[in-house]
Amino acid sequence: MTSSLVPRSANRATLSGIAPAPPPLSLRLGREGTRALEELARRRGISKAEAARQAILEAALRERGRRGLAAEVRRLMADPNYLEEAREVSALMEDLRGPR
Repeated sequence: MTSSLVPRSANRATLSGIAPAPPPLSLRLGREGTRALEELARRRGISKAEAARQAILEAALRERGRRGLAAEVRRLMADPNYLEEAREVSALMEDLRGPR
């Protein structure tokens, strides 16, 4: 019986298609940063390394969200139809509030 499988080493067979891990990162956190990282890891029940990875990802996602929100505000402020509607809504809210 002839096999169409090409023999491979165990290393090649198990590691093919897996991207290499990025190089490790080393940084000095200082006292406040170290305490914050330890607290985060303790509260989440994870290692400090995992807490650092999560915190970096969460910070990046928040920053992307802020940039997206700022871009949306700029887009709306450049839209005369939106500005007109915003003024109308603001005037309506003032009318509904009544006298002070």
